[in-house]
Amino acid sequence: MNKSEDMSRKKKYNLTLRDFNTDRKPTWCPGCGNYGIWKSLKKAFVNLNLEPHEILIVYGAGCAGNSANFIKTYAFHALHGRALPVATGAKLANHKLNVLVMGGDGDGTSTGLNHFIHTCRRNINITYLLHNNRIFGLTSGHASPTSARGLKTKSTPSGVIEEPLNPVLLALAAGASFVAKGYAGDPLYLSEIIKKAIKHKGFSFLDILQPCVTFNKQENYEFYRNKIYRLDEIQDYDISDLNDAINRSLEEERIPVGVFYKVDRPVYEDNLKQIERKPLVDQIIADIDINKLLNRYY
Repeated sequence: MNKSEDMSRKKKYNLTLRDFNTDRKPTWCPGCGNYGIWKSLKKAFVNLNLEPHEILIVYGAGCAGNSANFIKTYAFHALHGRALPVATGAKLANHKLNVLVMGGDGDGTSTGLNHFIHTCRRNINITYLLHNNRIFGLTSGHASPTSARGLKTKSTPSGVIEEPLNPVLLALAAGASFVAKGYAGDPLYLSEIIKKAIKHKGFSFLDILQPCVTFNKQENYEFYRNKIYRLDEIQDYDISDLNDAINRSLEEERIPVGVFYKVDRPVYEDNLKQIERKPLVDQIIADIDINKLLNRYY
């Protein structure tokens, strides 16, 4: 079942970006990359003809998690690093729902790293948008696992001495069936990538490069503007070639954005007999007697 299976049906009204606004205005720093992601995501929903009640977004901690206040869909603000298992549970309870996860690099590649790896290999049908500003922004700018070597922060005044974690490479190695990278400074192109991620049947991961204008001044908009190029402009680039995707993910002098890898493989929930006929939320469980099972083991 596709994450956007009901896109083709007629809607009651024409959706606009405002349909996904709450009555609260964003409180991110002026110039924050989250504004570009916010716009791109809403535009993707409109173009996919998805209504707010058809979407659940599970949020991690951090600046990305604050989006829960500004995007009108079903929402769950999870504990630090725990957004993916919550989203997994929600998807298994109602696999007809379009389930997305939004979290920062500090949330998803530190406390939540183990969940990230296992969600990739399970290939559950959800979309994960990683807001990657390569620093802990909400907690005032200390180094994250994706921070560049040498970056001076409050926690690394002499510069980061570890090699940065590469989320795209990790997702490819862990078995994600859709892996992409986007850039918050190009919201129109980012929105197109988000659409492809949502439409993909399986676990789709999108690493979004997002300038933090307050705490990571080294990797600003000019920095990315001079480095980024689009993968879909490369003639004969094969998104089903895992080795090529891995090689592209290792580039440093230039930064590729777009879909690195896409392949069809069995989806986790499609193999569960319990939800083969209909979602768990639609099943009647009032007449189920578990006393025999309890008596057998206890």
